[in-house]
Amino acid sequence: MKLNLSADEVLSTTRSVRKRLDFDKPVEREVILECLDLALQAPTGSNSQGWHWMFVDDPEKKLGLRNLYKRHFDEYTKYSREWPEGDMRAAQKEGVRSSAEHLSENFHKVPVLMIPIIEGRLDNAPVFQAASQWGSLLPAVWSFMLALRERGLGSAWTTLHLPAEQEAAELLGIPFDKVTQGGLFPIAYTIGTDFKPAKRLDTSNFVHWNNW
Repeated sequence: MKLNLSADEVLSTTRSVRKRLDFDKPVEREVILECLDLALQAPTGSNSQGWHWMFVDDPEKKLGLRNLYKRHFDEYTKYSREWPEGDMRAAQKEGVRSSAEHLSENFHKVPVLMIPIIEGRLDNAPVFQAASQWGSLLPAVWSFMLALRERGLGSAWTTLHLPAEQEAAELLGIPFDKVTQGGLFPIAYTIGTDFKPAKRLDTSNFVHWNNW
């Protein structure tokens, strides 16, 4: 089912979905592959197409990934970033924390998990190489999330399993010495589809013309 959103609506309402992931509704492989077909239209450096996509729906392997994620999530939450008084991000902090904890506890209940992968190891890579490699993967990942949104599904961009990337590789048979994982993404239908644009700081906080 497509929501028939405009391009601007898809771009402005594709959220990191955590608490509104439907753990009980199965996600059809055909829908995932349809979204992936669209994602693979994204640009990739020198047309290399050096991406791979690991989808996990085996319950034991999902639990294994959840345990790797939660181990580092619990450590990460000990270090809380503080925002200046009056900064909208301070007001949003508790909601973000609560939704992140919910996902951490329930990662294994999500119908499908996805790990995007790029060929080559990027450990200690020079900026040029790292930017080129990530730039050949991450646009497709975002396109995949946009395609999910149009079809009533959601996801969240997470990276906290990556300190245990090699353990995840062993769990899933990924050739750790040859490729690099780019994150861990839950995939599920969303509970409701009425997502709104997020509150963001004004562009004047980030824009530079000709000089910093």
